[in-house]
Amino acid sequence: MKKNIVNRIALYILALCMGLTACDSFEEFNTNPDKSTKVTSGMLATNLILGIMQEDGTTKTFLRDDMLSKYVAWTEGNDIDYLFNKLGRTDDFSNYSFENMAMLGNVEKMIGFAPNEKAKNSYTALGHFIRVWKFFDLTMRVGDIPYSESMKGEEGVEYPAYDSQKSVFLGLLNELDLADQLFESGENFDGDPVYDGDVSKWRKAVNTLQLKILINLYKKSADAELKVADRFQKIVSGKPIFTSNDDNLQLVHSDNSGQKYPFYKEGNNFIVFNQVSSFVIDTLKVLGDRRLFYYAKPTVKSVDSGLEPTDWNAYNGVDPTLTFSEIQSAVETKNVSQLNLRYSELPEGEPTFKLSYAEMNFILSEAVVRGLLAGNAKSYYEQGIRAAMRFTADHTPDSYDYHHGMKITDQYISSYINGEKVTFATNASAQIAQIITQKYLATFLQTPFSGYFEYRRTGIPRFTINPQSNRNDPSDKMPVRWMYPQDEYNYNTENLKKAVDSQYNGVDTENELMWILKD
Repeated sequence: MKKNIVNRIALYILALCMGLTACDSFEEFNTNPDKSTKVTSGMLATNLILGIMQEDGTTKTFLRDDMLSKYVAWTEGNDIDYLFNKLGRTDDFSNYSFENMAMLGNVEKMIGFAPNEKAKNSYTALGHFIRVWKFFDLTMRVGDIPYSESMKGEEGVEYPAYDSQKSVFLGLLNELDLADQLFESGENFDGDPVYDGDVSKWRKAVNTLQLKILINLYKKSADAELKVADRFQKIVSGKPIFTSNDDNLQLVHSDNSGQKYPFYKEGNNFIVFNQVSSFVIDTLKVLGDRRLFYYAKPTVKSVDSGLEPTDWNAYNGVDPTLTFSEIQSAVETKNVSQLNLRYSELPEGEPTFKLSYAEMNFILSEAVVRGLLAGNAKSYYEQGIRAAMRFTADHTPDSYDYHHGMKITDQYISSYINGEKVTFATNASAQIAQIITQKYLATFLQTPFSGYFEYRRTGIPRFTINPQSNRNDPSDKMPVRWMYPQDEYNYNTENLKKAVDSQYNGVDTENELMWILKD
C-alpha cells in the first residue's frame, strides 16, 4: 500500500526547517511535543523520491512538456513557447528541475542517518538512483555537464569542471550497476511513497532505468567502453526488471490534500484552453485505437449535430503547428476535441509514471530490431501495447463519460494487435516506426518530455515544421537542445566555455547536436 504522501511532505518540510545540520536548535522552529525532533533517513528519502516523482507544477504547467511533445495545443496566449518549439535556456544548475539540484547534498545525510549496515546499503543505492535520474535528465537537455565534480562544494570544489557526455553516460551506467548490487544486499527501508521501501521493486526500477539510458546510446553501440549490447543482454538475462504494470515507477493520486491529480479541476482556471493534437487523434483513428475515447472527448460540433460519442468522427484534433491565431480560429468552429473529462473531474486521475512496464517493452523491442539484444521483437512490441492499454483501462472508472461506451477489454486488445495497421511489420524501419509510435501513444500526459526526446532521436512521430509558427531560429528546424543557463556564464565561465568549445565549436544555441545525437 502506498505511503501517505502528505504526511511525508510534512516530515521533510520539518527536516528542511531544521537545516539538517542544526538539530540542537530544533525547538526554535517547533514546540509541538507530538512532532519528531530527529532527522531520519526515511524523512530525507521521502524528500528525494518526491523530488523526482512529482510533476513540474499543476494545471497549466503540468501540460507544458505535452505542448512540446505535440500531445496538446493551447489557446491561452501566455507560456506557450514550448508549443511553438522555443526551448531557451535550461534552469540554473543550482535550481534545476522540480527540486533544487542542491538537494542531492541530502543523499549523504540520508546515508549517514541509516540505522544499520543493510539499511545503509539501501539508502546508498537509492542515492545513486536519484543522482542518475537528475544527471540523466540534465545531460539529455544540454550535453556535457558538471558530473564528477558536482555537489562537492564542501570539498572546496566551487567551480566544477564539465565532463564529456560520454563520460557522464558511462558514469550513470556504472552508478546503476552499483545501485542494483547495493539494493540486493540491503533491506526494505522507510520513507518511500512509491514502492513502500521494497528493495526488490527498486532493483527492477534501477535496471529498467538503465535500459532506458542504453536505448539512447544505440548510435554508440560500437563503443568498447560503453558496451551497449553487452549491458542490454546482461540486464535482460540476469537481472530483475519490470514484469507488469504493478512495477511502474509512479505516484498514485487521491482526493487528499496535496495528492490530487495535477490537472484536476480544483483551483484549475485553465481547463478551457487545452485542445488535443491532431497528431494524437489522427494516429488513434488510423490505428482504430480505442484510447481515443479515453484520451479525448467529443467535439461540441459533433454533439450539436447528433453524432454519438461512440462515433470515431465525433473526435477531431487541431494541428499544433498552426499559428496561434489559426489554432484559436479552429477551436472557434467547435470542431476540436479537448481532454477527456477524467483528467479534470477525477481527483485521483490516473497514476503519473516516470518509468513504465509498457515503455520498457518498447525499449526491448527496439533493442532487438537494432541488433542490441537477442530476443523476439514482436513479442516485446505486443506486450508493450497490452500493458499500455491495460494501464489506461484499469485506471479509468467504468463511466460512459470517461470511455464513451468504447471500453478497452482484453478481447479488444487482442483484435487491435492483430489489426492490419498494428500487426508487427516485416522490415526494420517500419518496425521502429511502429514501436516509437506506440510508445508515443503510451506516454500521453506521462513521462515528461518523452515524446520530444523520442522524436529528437528517431524522427518519429513525424512532426511537421511550420516556419510561420516555429519560434526556433532557424524557423524551418526543430530545436535539439536547451542552451546552458545564464548562471553558468556568470559564475563558472571558464569551465563552461571549454565545454561549449569542445562540443559545439563555441556556439551555444538550441540547434547544436550533442554527442548522443551524432552518428
